[in-house]
Amino acid sequence: MEPGSRGVPPLAMSRSPFGAKTTIRIASEAPADRVSALILARDEAENLPDCLASLAWADERIVVVDASSKDASEILARRLADRVIVRAFDEFASQRNAALDVASGRWVFAVDADERSSPEQGREIRSRIGDARFSGYRVPIRSEVLGRPFRFSGTQHDRPLRLFRRDSGRWTGAVHETVNLRGVAGELNHALRHRTLPDMKSFLSKIDAYTTLEARKFAAEGRPVRASDLTLRPVWTFAKLYLGKQGFRDGLEGFLFCALSGMSVAVRHWKHREMLKSGGVA
Repeated sequence: MEPGSRGVPPLAMSRSPFGAKTTIRIASEAPADRVSALILARDEAENLPDCLASLAWADERIVVVDASSKDASEILARRLADRVIVRAFDEFASQRNAALDVASGRWVFAVDADERSSPEQGREIRSRIGDARFSGYRVPIRSEVLGRPFRFSGTQHDRPLRLFRRDSGRWTGAVHETVNLRGVAGELNHALRHRTLPDMKSFLSKIDAYTTLEARKFAAEGRPVRASDLTLRPVWTFAKLYLGKQGFRDGLEGFLFCALSGMSVAVRHWKHREMLKSGGVA
């Protein structure tokens, strides 16, 4: 799809802050109801088509493709999205802010490639962004883990800030990034559907990737490793999710999710310990 085909403002060529040439918007006042959907993708060829189709209600769809992607993510993004950025991954906040910097909408809506929006959610967003009291909105997430729709295990509290006025926020954080919002946040009723961790292989792969990022963050901050991080904290995490957040009500999948979540706490701190012993951040 050519830029400008969805009522996008004129473009100019410029040098992006992350190296390669990219197109940026010539400064102009975007309509108040214009929404840009921002999607992150790394090896997401299987998910991207359905994700982008579910966001057909948006005025602009921007995909940030991790430069290390080995599948057809970039090809599909260029075919189906309005704008594509290929960027070497450094941290999640930077990836999202790269899309934020080229978005043309007054509002931005952040979505992961394995999440799905809906026309009903789009209509609700259109009806809510005109409310001057709010600069952003938290969005409920309904997760499917290991093939089972989850209602507990802590997932019932997933309401991240995903929709906000472009000039009122910016992402921060290397992992589990959050939006530093200037203003008040409301909450949407319609949820994003999240088909996360479809099988054990992807679950273990995600644990490996995320624990490495977290360990690097701890090492960079100079945080020490305590014995309780490797012994008590993993047990506490399991108990909190399985008992406190009623993970037992999500069946066997709930038990595995809570157990592996606890294990991931031990793994990240062990990696942190190894980094400290080696004298640097791996």
